[in-house]
Amino acid sequence: MHRPSVAEAQVAEELAAVRPGLLPRYSAELPGARAAVLTRLWRALAHEPLPWVAGRVRGAHSLALRLADGRTLYGPHADPYATSAYVTGVRLDRERHVDPAALMTALGVPHGAAFAAELAHSVASLALSRADADHPKEWPDRDWEWEQRVTDGHPYHPGCRSRPGFSVAEQLAYGPEHRPVVELGTVPVPADGCLVTGEWPQELRDGERLLLPVHPWQAEHVLKGPYTPWRPARPLLSLRTLALPEGPHVKTALSARLTSSVRDISPYSVRAAAPLSALGEELAAHTEGLLHVTRTLGAVSAHSPDLAALLRESPEVYAGPGERVVPVAALATTGLPGSPAWLAAFTRLALTVGLRLLELGVALEAHGQNLLVIVSADGTPLRLVYRDLADIRISPARLTRHGITPPPLSGRLVTDDETALRRKLFGSLVAGALAGTAGSGPALGAALSAAVPGLPDTPDLRGLREGPLPAKALTLMRLSPQTPGDQWTSLPNPLVLEHDRSDQ
Repeated sequence: MHRPSVAEAQVAEELAAVRPGLLPRYSAELPGARAAVLTRLWRALAHEPLPWVAGRVRGAHSLALRLADGRTLYGPHADPYATSAYVTGVRLDRERHVDPAALMTALGVPHGAAFAAELAHSVASLALSRADADHPKEWPDRDWEWEQRVTDGHPYHPGCRSRPGFSVAEQLAYGPEHRPVVELGTVPVPADGCLVTGEWPQELRDGERLLLPVHPWQAEHVLKGPYTPWRPARPLLSLRTLALPEGPHVKTALSARLTSSVRDISPYSVRAAAPLSALGEELAAHTEGLLHVTRTLGAVSAHSPDLAALLRESPEVYAGPGERVVPVAALATTGLPGSPAWLAAFTRLALTVGLRLLELGVALEAHGQNLLVIVSADGTPLRLVYRDLADIRISPARLTRHGITPPPLSGRLVTDDETALRRKLFGSLVAGALAGTAGSGPALGAALSAAVPGLPDTPDLRGLREGPLPAKALTLMRLSPQTPGDQWTSLPNPLVLEHDRSDQ
């Protein structure tokens, strides 16, 4: 009999006060949520370069991890691309663990206690999300309705639903999977004290002051000052970006740690917004109509990452009659990826666009949240939409080689390093968006095997075909708070494995 963690019990207590009718469903969802988070954690233990894992031994029916302290951890063979919760328990020497937080505590590794607390919160929040799920069979018409269908968050991060700092009432009020309407506010800031790029609308001006949209959570917990109610909006997958009715999307500062990162908006991002938007439009013109990049209409920072906002086009503006714009993270709710032919067509479209832009000089952060697909009424994948250019990588040398003037930017977005460029695209698109859509290594390998032969033979494609697949070492990053930036691991290439199977 599993004893609820402190986080699980706390969520149950708060839920009993604010939504008691949801409590039985929440309790029923907890075992599945533990398995979902444990599966993600086991993937990391099996495949990431964790310094306290001394060796990995594959047996006929299981995987054994030899720990540096002499103990052994036993579990099933780990498919790094699986999205089903297939790990219901692992064994540390003779002790069986079904709770990922308890397992992390038992491992006793550096920084493990803080990570264990995040895992416990991820389990409880995931059970809450699933308990409140309501997915009509009919496909939604609006982009924000698609975002509400994604209950589980990141398909591979153990902290997939970790929202520290959010009470149950706040998760219900602000999480897209709970289908709320959020009342955005504004805070006035002297215009001469702001960094502005693009066009800031008249609606958000008041004489010599600019009105910056703020998220209510940010206003209460970070700004801790008054704000004026502005417009109702629907939260999107990133939580801090919201869709206005019949209007643009508003990206707000939200200084909370969600999954891995603190979600604020740096002055660097505001400064880069306009040139990145112009570059996105130029690059889309080189894809023969297969890609749209949402434009940033305006961005403002009060020279603080805690008080800033961006206005961005809605992806819906690129949909034609009868077409729908679906975030890749929501594709699993459509049933479409169950068709190998459909999955191969989508994979071919995504790789065509991603590799074309990489050849030109831009590596997209094309994970399931940033990448959307426009599908026809019968579900055929037609075109892609990319939003949020804040974490792409730009190669001035490649752009110049293709006659494109590099944007006037410096800093973390700019690199000519081939490894960094390929990691950014392959790690987000192939090991992220495509893998999460396929749902398993064999399905991903079959889709890649069907899609790759028809693509232009470039050095980048050869790099994808021949080597291991890069992916962010998400758990290593959470256990290495002293190491800034991304850390990486190498995953078995499902395309290579698929070719090996076909040769047998």
